[in-house]
Amino acid sequence: MYTILCNMKGSRQLSVEETHLNTIERYALFSDLLDSNGIVEESVLEKLRLNVRSLLASGEPDPRLLDFCERILFHSDMKAFGLHQLIMLYIEWEKEKLDALKATLKTDTEA
Repeated sequence: MYTILCNMKGSRQLSVEETHLNTIERYALFSDLLDSNGIVEESVLEKLRLNVRSLLASGEPDPRLLDFCERILFHSDMKAFGLHQLIMLYIEWEKEKLDALKATLKTDTEA
């Protein structure tokens, strides 16, 4: 489990589980989310929420996506700062997965 800050003072936090990060990856929720300036503003959070609402309305809702919405995306503490922290956590999580895969491949080729 990971923790992200939702405001600059650090008085509001959200717990992010591995399943939430997997859900972000599965649905490519952060793909093409940011503009060319790379700044996370409230409009970016609203764009993500609209994208997820569209996914939910398009068919049988995935329980993992619903859990992500309830606990993270539509949480009352989630603001642009929190989304920025979530994106940074996701990037770090992806790097860790890639490093683990590289280590596994290196071990396999040496054997």
